[in-house]
Amino acid sequence: MTDLATDLALIRDAALAAGELALSERDAGLKIWSKSGGSPVTSADMAVDALLKDALLPARPDHGWLSEETTDTEARLSKRRLFVADPIDGTVAYMKGKPWWCIPIAIVEDGQPVAAVIHAPALGETFTAIRGGGAFLNGRPIIASDTTDLDDASVLADARLMEGPHWPEPWPVMRYEKRNAIAYRMALVAAGAFDAAIALTPKWDWDVCAGALIVEEAGGRVSDHHGGPWRFNQFDPRQNSLICSAPALHPLIVRRTAPIPLAPRQTDRTP
Repeated sequence: MTDLATDLALIRDAALAAGELALSERDAGLKIWSKSGGSPVTSADMAVDALLKDALLPARPDHGWLSEETTDTEARLSKRRLFVADPIDGTVAYMKGKPWWCIPIAIVEDGQPVAAVIHAPALGETFTAIRGGGAFLNGRPIIASDTTDLDDASVLADARLMEGPHWPEPWPVMRYEKRNAIAYRMALVAAGAFDAAIALTPKWDWDVCAGALIVEEAGGRVSDHHGGPWRFNQFDPRQNSLICSAPALHPLIVRRTAPIPLAPRQTDRTP
């Protein structure tokens, strides 16, 4: 068993190398196609996925693997530890030359992340955390917002959803913004740049696993919109929804979102 600092150094180095590759691949010209669900994927997504596997799996041959761009198998379910990665989170922003994309990587042990990195190459920002060791941005400690009131809170969410008429308890006036990559939204909440990030649809583990640890180590809170805790490396590698916030805001948000039913989950998914 390796220590967590060594684990973090491994995934951080891999994320930095992946960022350089993603930038060079885009400069050289991308091949782009659509997945079965319609979302875009590029030649860079696949190249970065291959780089990450080559960098990480030989160093930890006993670890499982879960990535957006690798076909999932049941093999990971028998592993106590595994890597969870998204080669490029925010592919649309990446394709369009916008900076809001990142490379999130986590190491999960017994269902919970213990080491995590979110690297945003175009912004020169690298967020890191290990379990029990705090959270950092480019080596400097970060802490979640100390905001205690939703009124005028800064929130990463769809304003149309939040301001709709379907809420049993209306929301106060809040300031909404968007960022393409889910992992980067969580990193911004961890750093106190935003007070919360809210999404009521299921989110893939590779998008939220690294962010979950970084937010918690920064003092923030993460759950589904019923307040339920997350567990990773399950048969269906998704979380029900995302409530990521400053600690004092979490119960205020969940109180309003809890009446909304959880989205139906697939029961016939084959890893």
